[in-house]
Amino acid sequence: MSPELKGYLLLAALKIVVVFTAYNLGVMLVIWAERRISGFIQDRLGPNRVGPEGLLQSVADGLKNIFKEETIPGEADRVLFFLAPVLSFTPALILYAVIPFGAPLPIEFDGILPWWTIIGPLLGHITIHGPVPMVIADIPIGLLFILAISSLGVYGIVLAGWSSGSKYSVLGGVRSSAQMISYEIALGMAVISVLLVAGNVTLSEVIAVQQQSVWFVLALTLGFILFVIAAFAETNRLPFDLPEAEAELITGYHTEYSSMKFSMFFIAEYSNVITMSALMATLFLGGWDIPFTTWDEGEPSVAKWAATVAMFTLKTGLLVFTYIWVRWTLPRFRFDQLMQLGWKVMLPVALAYIVLMATAVWFLDQAGVERDLSYGLILFAVNLVLIALFLWGLDRGRLLVGVSRQRTRTAS
Repeated sequence: MSPELKGYLLLAALKIVVVFTAYNLGVMLVIWAERRISGFIQDRLGPNRVGPEGLLQSVADGLKNIFKEETIPGEADRVLFFLAPVLSFTPALILYAVIPFGAPLPIEFDGILPWWTIIGPLLGHITIHGPVPMVIADIPIGLLFILAISSLGVYGIVLAGWSSGSKYSVLGGVRSSAQMISYEIALGMAVISVLLVAGNVTLSEVIAVQQQSVWFVLALTLGFILFVIAAFAETNRLPFDLPEAEAELITGYHTEYSSMKFSMFFIAEYSNVITMSALMATLFLGGWDIPFTTWDEGEPSVAKWAATVAMFTLKTGLLVFTYIWVRWTLPRFRFDQLMQLGWKVMLPVALAYIVLMATAVWFLDQAGVERDLSYGLILFAVNLVLIALFLWGLDRGRLLVGVSRQRTRTAS
């Protein structure tokens, strides 16, 4: 094995260990943050006993669930019953592997690692040249990979409901499959709008295009809105948590689960929240790009690497906070309202949006407009018009026009 190949494999292994360790710690912190933020919104304290400010509450809950008695329904399909929690958690973990989380880190090394690294004597001579991209797998089909892997999340929930041998669980699984398939279409179409403007399916190139022009939250504002709504439905979060509506289905698809398997579904939910937030930050908020400066676009350095990783973490954290905020603010939809929104509103709007944005991009390219700031501002103006039409269409005379009519009648 060549020194270059050994260096490449070593860096890949280190990135996997570091990223997924930080990811799992992030899941634990998000669970704690949601409980604290929900306590603040509801004018109560939240967890504050285990560890400083209750930071170790998630650890205590995990240990409790590990040692709790595990029950398996007599009518359950044991293989699928055990497999379903793993299938719920895995797609979110895999999806995070293609998301760039910082500027490249300059590393140059040619030699043997010190003995105290343990693996140094085992590997022997290794060579590492050039800046190291801060992504586990910088594959050239990043957007297509996202669409493919994100569609696998439904299998864990459906199998959990079907394998439990319970009618409540089956209904939760059926609801989930209908919901996630419905909104997955709108999610994919919002991603296609990013592809049209970026002209590339590699996530690192999507970030580079946003650095040269404007963030796609401006150039594709309506696409961002559609993506956010679909992401809430895909992660089964309020106001779209119909698969586990406790007033109707006890707890839905995981009613028959207990012990650590029960916890795995909640870990999967929060993992999906973090992954979707990181994906939104990458596709629409410039990824690790620092706004209002081009300092992070020059030669790689340790300072730029640290600053961009911190910026990406901040953007992801703000989007996770939005998830939590919405959950403890909005009421749950009825299931018929959920389906109506997905098929009668989101789908036609997403289809029309792709056609209109493709037309706008074609006209701008034919006019010879460079993909710089002016290009993004023109698309932003187009999106403002489309958002106005979108809101007018959703209103249907019930709010804006209805209020004006009511005032006219009152005055007369």
